[in-house]
Amino acid sequence: MEQPTPAIVSTPRRREILALAGLWLAGCGPAAEKKQAEAPPPPPPVKDDTALLLAQNRVSATVVKDHLLGKQVLPGGTLGEYADRGRKYQLFIMETTSSQNAAILLLDFKTTLTDPAYIAYMGGYFGTDAGVPVYVFAKLQYLAGVVGLPEDLADPIARQLAARLQ
Repeated sequence: MEQPTPAIVSTPRRREILALAGLWLAGCGPAAEKKQAEAPPPPPPVKDDTALLLAQNRVSATVVKDHLLGKQVLPGGTLGEYADRGRKYQLFIMETTSSQNAAILLLDFKTTLTDPAYIAYMGGYFGTDAGVPVYVFAKLQYLAGVVGLPEDLADPIARQLAARLQ
């Protein structure tokens, strides 16, 4: 007695498997080319916010195109050098596209600080970076701060700077 030849039945599941196998095989053919690693896009242009820096005791101001304060986590911004009664310090301002981006930069910057303490009324942090005191805060679309002063001296300067960020 001859056994009947089983009929090949096409089921929806079998069609899905065959379609996936076909796509996989198509991607493995000689047409698939390896793309060369693309160079990272250049940083966006940095706005000159020198006018927002405090004028009193300012020695100089520069616009840094990328990695403000030498930090890989920071884009470019405006950096002011200050001197008062033998103390040297810096103020910085980075303008982002939104308050959310400024908040993200604040959290990224926080990770570079040693023992950051949250300053609730400023929405920022005070800590040290390589032994240098840093007071950093976000306001609107700006990330700004004071570098090189202890917290009690940096706080009134940071408040003045924050008042200028509109």
